[in-house]
Amino acid sequence: MMDARSDERSLGQLFGDLSRQLSTLIRQEITLARTEMTTRIGSAGRGAAMVGVGGAVAYAGLLALVAAVALLLIDAGITPWLAVLIVAIATAVIGGAIAAYGKTEIARTDLTPRRTIETIRDDTEWAKEQVK
Repeated sequence: MMDARSDERSLGQLFGDLSRQLSTLIRQEITLARTEMTTRIGSAGRGAAMVGVGGAVAYAGLLALVAAVALLLIDAGITPWLAVLIVAIATAVIGGAIAAYGKTEIARTDLTPRRTIETIRDDTEWAKEQVK
């Protein structure tokens, strides 16, 4: 049923009200999407940081191990190229494992703003009902 107030408003006034309400709703949806994406991007950023840290640690480890092997070679008499190769392979495996962990964290992060999509669907239904 329509009340007396809505009967007195013109079609232009009704569309003006609808336009203002939709404008407010859209601004709120944009704010929600921004908040939701910021949260999800932060999570992906942590995974990316792990990839970066893993790479840096692997590189530092490679340098330290190569230096340690060089010192060990002097004491142990092992062929230098073979000792450096062994150290390089071990360092690459460790660095690869850390980077793979970070990549998994990034892949696991869902960047879809699901709450925003759901509320936009609800808003669309509401707008359809308002136009009827």
